Amino acid sequence: MIACTRARWRRAATGALACLLVMPAQGHAQSPAPPPEEGTAMPTELDPRAYAEITRLTDQGQALFDEGRLEEARGLFMQAWALLPEPQSEWEATTWLATAIGDIDFLKGNHAVARQTLEFAMLCPGGLGNPFIHLRLGQTLLELGEKDRAADELMRAYMGAGEGIFAEQDPKYRAFLATRAILDRALQRRSLQ
Repeated sequence: MIACTRARWRRAATGALACLLVMPAQGHAQSPAPPPEEGTAMPTELDPRAYAEITRLTDQGQALFDEGRLEEARGLFMQAWALLPEPQSEWEATTWLATAIGDIDFLKGNHAVARQTLEFAMLCPGGLGNPFIHLRLGQTLLELGEKDRAADELMRAYMGAGEGIFAEQDPKYRAFLATRAILDRALQRRSLQ
């Protein structure tokens, strides 16, 4: 299991990430909020009190995650998510919260929910192109039997972060990718660009 810290999720978000809202009680995915009406200016920064509370909840959630208390951590991440103003999909914080939630869903074997969450994360600020999100989405898709899409996402993770992205993962994901691509050549092409 990879122990991702909030800081790692946040770094991932600023590098290219994504997010989804999952209701804590039922675990059913919700659609992202619609964009604001034309002419409505969206604030560019979170209210300082809301940001402080989101940070507090996220720090507590991370501590629970580190202790292996995944459901409790997920609940705190969901509480933090609920504090984000609409449309939630426009906030960078949504990216790292959705990534944390999707990571937990993957680790708990809730692959269908993890897929929805991580696909949404790709739509949030900095989501698309984030190696960790691509990794988790690829792993999730492989677990769901969607091998072609899984190979695509795992290759995006590999191209974005190199061999190291698989270091702490079950070797089956890297082995699967190696059946679909010549990995050393892929990295060589990337370094020539």
